[in-house]
Amino acid sequence: MTDAWYLLPAEVGSPAGNMAVDAVLLSHAATTGRPVLRFYRWTEPAATFGYSQHYAEVSTWTRLRPLIRRPTGGGLVPHDADWTYSVAVPPAHPWYHLSAVESYQRMHEWLRRAFAHAGLTTELAPCCNPAGPGQCFIGAEKYDLLHGIRKLAGAAQRRNRQGLLIQGSIQPPPPGLERSAWESAMTTVGYGIPSHFEPWTLPADYRHAADQLATEQFATAAHNQRR
Repeated sequence: MTDAWYLLPAEVGSPAGNMAVDAVLLSHAATTGRPVLRFYRWTEPAATFGYSQHYAEVSTWTRLRPLIRRPTGGGLVPHDADWTYSVAVPPAHPWYHLSAVESYQRMHEWLRRAFAHAGLTTELAPCCNPAGPGQCFIGAEKYDLLHGIRKLAGAAQRRNRQGLLIQGSIQPPPPGLERSAWESAMTTVGYGIPSHFEPWTLPADYRHAADQLATEQFATAAHNQRR
């Protein structure tokens, strides 16, 4: 049996716009009907932080601006030289019913297999080393992806009645490995069962909703500094 996914090829977006597209993929996940794998880049350096974190605290941890509150949890993530992706899963998909720990492990096992396919050896962290609480890429949590002793990939999640959203970052990108090779490997190995990835274009109504959300929410101080 093949699990059919949609693939949104890499596009460049503003920091607020990138968060808005992911938020719309979550809110429309049931309507979409299939999981979506999305790759994306940034028009400018930025940083994002978890939706429950306090702006006054995280703003002292980085000089990167804009500083955007994500639709997912997790800690502060700089986006000045990373590779970013997201996965949006509808409520009817088996992955939606996993625990947060299980879905986190599965995401990073998928990444591990993809990097291995591309010629890079990585491993999942067996336990935690929270050297920088609240800062995603300082220290490591259980099932983070490690390259040697260094954390290579982390992710944040949000699961609600609309679906499951995972937002992930790889940083710094492994030397000698092209981003295109990693993206291709992600769709080649799949997430653990035979998968088919169908190129997909964001529907016009999704795009309109994301543009509106970027302007009215993710680009505003009212949203980003609300706690």
